[in-house]
Amino acid sequence: MPSVRSNGRAGRRMKADINVVPYIDVMLVLLVIFMVTAPLITPGLINLPSVGQASDVPATPLEVQISEDGQLALRMREAGATLQDIPRDQLVDQVRQRITAETPVVIAADGKVPYETVVKVMDELRSNGVTRLGLLVDQGGAAAQQSTQPAPQQTRGR
Repeated sequence: MPSVRSNGRAGRRMKADINVVPYIDVMLVLLVIFMVTAPLITPGLINLPSVGQASDVPATPLEVQISEDGQLALRMREAGATLQDIPRDQLVDQVRQRITAETPVVIAADGKVPYETVVKVMDELRSNGVTRLGLLVDQGGAAAQQSTQPAPQQTRGR
């Protein structure tokens, strides 16, 4: 609508408003296009491993146990094997003597061991050539059992 200037002269001034109706039309068309094409796009499918699928362990791993007080012990994870306590400075030498290139090494740490201690052991082994390294976890859900009943004390064999 034309406006009149206040200085007495009759003149018309242009409004500086943006007409947004064409932009709304374009946005609605784009919305419809995306709504139609979105169900047609298939997401990338990956097969994640599950814990229950691996029934056989390919090789007998060497277990490095870290107790709550930070003591280290070694054993091969096979029937009848006993834990042998070792000093911290002999860890790498003892592990190298017991493994081959195909032997995996697993670290079993008590739940109360500080994370830093576990990472230091992993770093020490990995920096000295142990490439097949992993963490041993309880797959039986012992955490759920411990919350309902006290767990029996486990003793380490010597």
